[in-house]
Amino acid sequence: MTGAAEQIPIVIIGAGFGGIAMAMALRRAGEKNFVIFERAADVGGVWRDNSYPGAACDVVSRMYSFSFDQDYSWSTAFAPQPEIFAYIRGVVDRHDLRRFIRFNTEIAGARFDEGTARWRLDTAVGGAIETPVLISAVGLFNRVKIPDFPGRDRFKGAQFHSAAWRHDIDLAGKTVAVIGNGASAVQFIPKIAPLVKRLYLFQRTPQYVLPKRIFPGTSDWDARMQRIPWLRGLTRLKIFLGYERFVFRRKWRPKARMRGEAGYRAMVAAKVADPALRAKLIPNYPIGCKRQLASDEWLDTLIRPNVEVVDTGIAAITEAGLRTTDGTERAVDAIIYGTGFTPTEYLQPMSVTGLGGRDINQAWREGAEAYLGIAVPGFPNFFMLYGPNTNAITSIIYMLECQARYITDCIRTLRARGASYMTVRDEPHRSFVAMLQRRIAPTVQAMSICLTYYKNEFGRVTTNWPGYAFEYRWRTRAVRPRDYDFVGRTP
Repeated sequence: MTGAAEQIPIVIIGAGFGGIAMAMALRRAGEKNFVIFERAADVGGVWRDNSYPGAACDVVSRMYSFSFDQDYSWSTAFAPQPEIFAYIRGVVDRHDLRRFIRFNTEIAGARFDEGTARWRLDTAVGGAIETPVLISAVGLFNRVKIPDFPGRDRFKGAQFHSAAWRHDIDLAGKTVAVIGNGASAVQFIPKIAPLVKRLYLFQRTPQYVLPKRIFPGTSDWDARMQRIPWLRGLTRLKIFLGYERFVFRRKWRPKARMRGEAGYRAMVAAKVADPALRAKLIPNYPIGCKRQLASDEWLDTLIRPNVEVVDTGIAAITEAGLRTTDGTERAVDAIIYGTGFTPTEYLQPMSVTGLGGRDINQAWREGAEAYLGIAVPGFPNFFMLYGPNTNAITSIIYMLECQARYITDCIRTLRARGASYMTVRDEPHRSFVAMLQRRIAPTVQAMSICLTYYKNEFGRVTTNWPGYAFEYRWRTRAVRPRDYDFVGRTP
């Protein structure tokens, strides 16, 4: 590579909710010299990319929004994707953040130069950037997962992942196979089922799908409160405490969990007359093992005469359709993969190299881990939003704002000490990670029967925060300098 690298004081990668939270924290701290690099042509992250029918938030929208921008009038408790996308674009414009974003620029790799105390970034198109502070806001759900079924490349019909929905394909009157029954499938299947001739749902395991009314912030009273601007802060607090109550129930009241499981079984029994279908819809694992799904249409969709739930494994994809392990072949016109993402593969496909040429994927060979989910030993001045073990029952937006404030304090502390770089020390990092795994171990998420994206290939939960969201806010309230090594002097 030739030519001098562009010098930027602070670089943020990603212009989704995390990158925007970080930008606002920096602006509030008086920082004016930073750049957000976004690989796409607009902001929004997953809410820009996931435009499948029925795409919507599964966290109540008044909580799934920034604390500093609460004037938006959501049309429903669980806002649809177009509203969320419009909201984040509106935040960027209302707070004059677009001028800090460089679109259509993907960061392919980053390596730390100890001599200059700077990160050197390579873009996918060949440019080079140097920065003393690197912040990743790439998120968890940016890489789709499509199982490598034998024969997948031979299928003659249309096939696509729900995160790359083919709006140019008319599914009306078609026979469609949907592989997977996770959060996305629970939303789009009820929308396409009335249109298609026949729909086969291939599921690995059944899901607990609960009605939306059980979630905080969904009552008529909540809707009235949200229409009154001066009550929106109170509404948000009420919803927050409701989600924290879920944490309390999971941790301290196992009987409440069992009542939830019994309630789901009763709901299925009342709605589904066919005993064979009922058996396919009852999970053999505890509620809370997987991400909690919400829908008021799911069971009604599965009992439609043109919908069949298939729980036999897929042996191969043929030119005309799918063959299951019992030898049955089902001809279809289109295959839709509702198979989710690879959230445990943090930062992929970007390469990150720290002190001594240490590759972050090597450091994470048994699972991603970071102090507070933000900092990794041996990777100076490198910080993450939505890092390992920061996914929470409450809104991730709340967690992102906690992280953005903490990272801003890190930058302030680094400059106040006049150091070239700071790196988290091994002891506090190991202590924090051990605490996390110790608290996760007795939870249902860690059970061997739980097949979930929370775990990596070694069975280790690397995505979820085990406690209350407020506890995380307390832990990230301020930087503890003793947890870091400060090296060198600013040139």
